[in-house]
Amino acid sequence: MTKKQISTQCIEFLFRAKTPFHAVATMVAELKNAGFYELQEADAWKLKNNGKYFVTRGDSSLIAFSIGKQKATEPGIHLVGAHTDSPCLKVKDQPEKFSHGYLTLAVEPYGGIILSTWFDRDLSLAGKAAYLDKDGNLFSALVDFEQAIGVVPNLAIHLNPKVNDSGIINKQTDLPVLVDQVSDKKSRFRDLLKKQLQKQYPKQTIKEVLDFELSFYDCQKPAKVGLQQQFICGQRLDNLLSCFAGMKALIDHNSSKTCLLVCNDHEEVGSSSTTGAAGTFLSSVLERICGSRETYNRAMSRSLLVSVDNAHGIHPNYQTKHDENHRPILNQGPVIKINANQRYATNSSTSSFFKMVCQSAKVPVQSYINRSDMGCGTTIGPITSTTLGVDTLDIGVPTFAMHSIRETCGADDIWYLYKALKTMFETNRNC
Repeated sequence: MTKKQISTQCIEFLFRAKTPFHAVATMVAELKNAGFYELQEADAWKLKNNGKYFVTRGDSSLIAFSIGKQKATEPGIHLVGAHTDSPCLKVKDQPEKFSHGYLTLAVEPYGGIILSTWFDRDLSLAGKAAYLDKDGNLFSALVDFEQAIGVVPNLAIHLNPKVNDSGIINKQTDLPVLVDQVSDKKSRFRDLLKKQLQKQYPKQTIKEVLDFELSFYDCQKPAKVGLQQQFICGQRLDNLLSCFAGMKALIDHNSSKTCLLVCNDHEEVGSSSTTGAAGTFLSSVLERICGSRETYNRAMSRSLLVSVDNAHGIHPNYQTKHDENHRPILNQGPVIKINANQRYATNSSTSSFFKMVCQSAKVPVQSYINRSDMGCGTTIGPITSTTLGVDTLDIGVPTFAMHSIRETCGADDIWYLYKALKTMFETNRNC
């Protein structure tokens, strides 16, 4: 795996992974191709040494792991955690809005979204839908319209002369997505969705769409930018970039210990769900890997979780938004994230181990602490460490415009993150 290959593959991954459901489906395909065996939570598991496995929950969260030769109680388990969801516009249950011959779809903002960046973009729609077939059987399937079907038009500056001063956006009235021009008010979104499902699955007879979980996404593909092509701009870098790097590191590592990747849904809204980090997914899988509660508790005491979620790179136009001694630079390596109030779960033991790992991997490493007079975001790190009782480290790739429809990171940092995580999987931790 070369630096150029991994950045190119990451761009393709980001483009395919348009929703948490599509992210998991994309990872499943790659894991199967790498020899990982799919497990079902409802089945009895018979895990073997050197075995490679994965399991999903709710189609939007995934855990993949490799069983090592060593017992989990000896070196512990090395875990990488990330999340599959990103801020977006989700379609409401009854979304149809008609005005002056236009059909718009009502949406609900998901997560801490920068709303202004969603205006005047070519938008498409993807997610999951549940439907009845001709025999009355209930199924669910992934949906992706794959082409621009909507736009949120800005109001002309002549009609909104203070737009550059206030920039206030009403989430209820300003965000409905324009999708059609109609002569009557009979158009129903579920009928449009039924046609799309029938198009995607021509061998299936779709009688009725019952429900859906759909979100709009930016049609523009992620791309390298900059005079030296040193940056990557695209949607969902936070946090699918981390999912991608963690998956590649797990597939490529050469370790005798048990290693695991968990990619949870719903981090952007607090993680409190069956598929979120505050749920039971990871703890139940770990206990089944260990075989008993006693072995699980012993293994966790020696284990390490690296929570990987994007970090705030120092913006050249907004330098004062950072602490003067903690200003991560793009393309200069992953960032150790620290917070005295435990918004990040890093401690001196876990951070020093990661610095040692980066030295071994010949990867530069940086650190980030928020300005003391500004609020701090959080990750799955504190939630998971609390749930499992496992030593945890929070890191991430430095990023601009986090939660924008198009975020920016350094192309080299994907390579650095992959190398650091792969080396972490292969390194024993003695303190």
